[in-house]
Amino acid sequence: MNEFDRRTFVTTARRVVATEANALQQLESTIGTEFADAVELLLSTKGRVIVSGMGKSGHVARKIAATFASTGTPAHFVHPAEASHGDLGMMARGDVVLVLSNSGETPELADLIAYTRRFNIKLIGIASRANSTLIRQSDIGLILPLADEACGNGVVPTSSTTMSLALGDALAVALMEHRQFTPEHFREFHPGGKLGAQLARVKDLMHCGEALPLANTQTSMSDVLIEISQKGFGVSGIADGLGTLVGIVTDGDLRRHMSGLLDYVAEDVMTQSPQTISPETLAEEAVAIMNQHKITCLFVVEPQGAGNAVGLLHIHDCLRAGLG
Repeated sequence: MNEFDRRTFVTTARRVVATEANALQQLESTIGTEFADAVELLLSTKGRVIVSGMGKSGHVARKIAATFASTGTPAHFVHPAEASHGDLGMMARGDVVLVLSNSGETPELADLIAYTRRFNIKLIGIASRANSTLIRQSDIGLILPLADEACGNGVVPTSSTTMSLALGDALAVALMEHRQFTPEHFREFHPGGKLGAQLARVKDLMHCGEALPLANTQTSMSDVLIEISQKGFGVSGIADGLGTLVGIVTDGDLRRHMSGLLDYVAEDVMTQSPQTISPETLAEEAVAIMNQHKITCLFVVEPQGAGNAVGLLHIHDCLRAGLG
């Protein structure tokens, strides 16, 4: 590959991005009252949002449906060709159907559109032609501007699909902002993967109950060693007579008191005022605290309570969840 070809690739990429960015600017300037009408219809629906499209529009429709579903708007994708062979039954009164088609004349959409009209199912159409069949049949039509496709010859859907995707994202964000959708809600829909890990709270990952290594200040060190060994975290929390966490015994504490260790009780060996964390704290923040203090675990304490330990978070728990 010569240097001229490499420069050409970069030039092409910049042209494509600039063309699609210009298309998005055109779209932004055309958004008006019909968009607000569409959001109000989606908010008022008692059923689900059915999103559909064919070809490239179908791929965009799948993404829009997934975004709706993950941000508090029940939605799923229906393939228009499959709809003609039984999947029309996935739509019912009370649903809203959102259909994408750049031309608005995609033949495979005919049965789906007819079904919504026959059973009085609300239809929102997204297309670039105001006089197209899709827009004329829709209860609400969202018109895409006639922007240049980025491919150069106007054949490959590029700018048009980018605008459709952006319009779907705009609908989803408008809905979630109106519903005051919070990171906590988002976590409920994303319990796995990186997003789930970043939004996980300490209480989601901590060990508690019988798994919690805990001893009393007057517990003999022989019993503390048994507690550390049985629970397997290499530490034990130390509580006073009221159950308040007042210290922690670690491997380092054991090494510093090797001489006559078994003659001591827990309060003689423990490190006082250990680092603790609230169960409601994001686990990502817990990792930062452990890294900062070069420790491998944190006892979890209810901030409103008497300082009783309710759990233990180990760095390995965070790593397994995808943090760190």
